[in-house]
Amino acid sequence: MTPLEPDYYFDLASFSHRQIFESGERDGDAISLLSVIAAIARLEIYTQKNLQPQILGIVMDGARVEKNVFIDEGTVIQPGAWVVGPSIIGKNCEIRHSAYVGANTLLGDNVVIGHASEVSHSIFLNGSRAAHFAFVGHSILGNNVNLGAGVKLANYKLDGSEIKIDGVSTELNKFGAIIGDNSSLGCNAVTQPGTLIGPRVRAYPLTLLRGFLPADSVIKKI
Repeated sequence: MTPLEPDYYFDLASFSHRQIFESGERDGDAISLLSVIAAIARLEIYTQKNLQPQILGIVMDGARVEKNVFIDEGTVIQPGAWVVGPSIIGKNCEIRHSAYVGANTLLGDNVVIGHASEVSHSIFLNGSRAAHFAFVGHSILGNNVNLGAGVKLANYKLDGSEIKIDGVSTELNKFGAIIGDNSSLGCNAVTQPGTLIGPRVRAYPLTLLRGFLPADSVIKKI
């Protein structure tokens, strides 16, 4: 069976929002979502409950930041970037030129969202990077995950149907990927909706990833 507990994928000790992985409710109702994936479904409510809009970092001239956003100390939003609320951005992050950070995004510390990368409804743990031309939707990146240029984490099936893991319902029709700590995806790699990648995985450029990829795997071609 595919591991479905957060501690298989992430070390949460230094992540200031680790409680999002511990909550057992969504909209006041008990949820049946698989444990590691449930944080994606909780994300909208979590940001609404925990967001206290404030800009402590630097928003450079030419950047666009909406009002319902928290930006912590040391973070820089470069010209041409657009940050949409509700979103929470941690310390010492870089939101680079022409990046788009969409609603319900939760970034830890020392995160890089780079040139022409689009991120929405996703969680980045500390030190993760989507530095060039990436798409990250409805996904979770662990600590120190690196996405090479052009990586796409697809989050929607062609027929729009529900995404399942091992035949089990996720209750989601938008779900990209879970990527464990210290994993790295090479340039222009693509993940299919509902991909689970363990920690310390290496995927070569141009690979197509799907299903469950266990810890310490090296993926050259699928």
